[in-house]
Amino acid sequence: MLLLRNANLYAPEPQGLQHLLIGSNRILWIGNRDPDHIGLPVTVVDLEGRAVIPGFVDGHVHVTGGGGETGYASRVPAPNLSKYTTAGVTSVIGLLGTDDLVRSTAQLVAQIYALRDSGLSAWGYCGGYHVPPVTLTGSVRGDIVLVEPLIGVGELAISDHRSSQPTLQELLRIAADAHVAGLMSGKAGIVHLHLGDGARGLELVSQALSTSEIPARVFQPTHVNRRKALFDEALQLAEQGCHIDVTAFPVEEGEDAWSAAQAVMRYLDKGLPQQRLSVSSDAGGCLPCFDAEGRACGMDVAHSGSMIDTLRELLQAGVPMATAVPLFSSNPAELLRLPRKGQLQVGFDADLIVLDEHNHPLHVLALGEFHVRNGEVVRRGLFENDLLNQGQVD
Repeated sequence: MLLLRNANLYAPEPQGLQHLLIGSNRILWIGNRDPDHIGLPVTVVDLEGRAVIPGFVDGHVHVTGGGGETGYASRVPAPNLSKYTTAGVTSVIGLLGTDDLVRSTAQLVAQIYALRDSGLSAWGYCGGYHVPPVTLTGSVRGDIVLVEPLIGVGELAISDHRSSQPTLQELLRIAADAHVAGLMSGKAGIVHLHLGDGARGLELVSQALSTSEIPARVFQPTHVNRRKALFDEALQLAEQGCHIDVTAFPVEEGEDAWSAAQAVMRYLDKGLPQQRLSVSSDAGGCLPCFDAEGRACGMDVAHSGSMIDTLRELLQAGVPMATAVPLFSSNPAELLRLPRKGQLQVGFDADLIVLDEHNHPLHVLALGEFHVRNGEVVRRGLFENDLLNQGQVD
């Protein structure tokens, strides 16, 4: 058992100075005085008033790797375990992107189980960029209802030259199947939508909302900050009940895009419901640029650290901790119906980040176990240790 004393707790609501008792992967007790006699050995860590926040729920991760748009050699490898935990990510939602042919749903599910075996919490989406969605069971409904880790469909691409150019009827059928499967299984049942640079933007989603009975929460567009006009469209969808997701990718000065922090602040300035916004990383995915003929002219790789960077940027801009933290924790957990995630409450999983004075992760616990302690990685993936010994990872 572990007792964390003197935590400046954001649960994500500010709770002041508290002590947390952790055991069996969960938070067992929270109080502002030492607990009564426990009767079991306890390790005590004094946090000396440091901020403690929920572990990040990264809702968009290429856990098997992404890329491939510039040939076979451009396929991005799967991120190592510590790439998540050093960034404070304790829960991930895995998905397939452009390559939903060679990278299969079976491979995705296997990697989700591997991450779970390594101490992370992980789920995923069936499908990928294309229509019909790739599945394990032969249908979206079958995958969501019968395959435990799969909670929705994603990332289905629209307004992108790499997509299948889905029609309104195709989108509605996929969304309806996801929604009904979610009802049957108690899962999120959402369609996580990749938005490209196309001029049609979110037109297809707006049509889906106006011509069907499918709840707005089923449609979750992501990458909506990649163009400023697209973000304005996304704000309108948030007013209608959609949950929108901004991506923490790098934005150059003068680029027609908003950084994740800029997008968040614009959203907050509009006074829209804060629970309908989240930030994700696209970790493991490539960040390509294309010319007018659709040829890749450059590529970068996304990483989980962009989320903690965005949190620091928001805090430096004056956004209160209690306002910023839910974007990375309780908001995605609520939309995705993840049990015991996104908050620091008794009975919830002990996923938490202890921040240092510069708001970098000092300690990171996932399911009550230290993965990062005093800024050092103390738990790595099985083969990550071998790569470390060979000098192939940091």
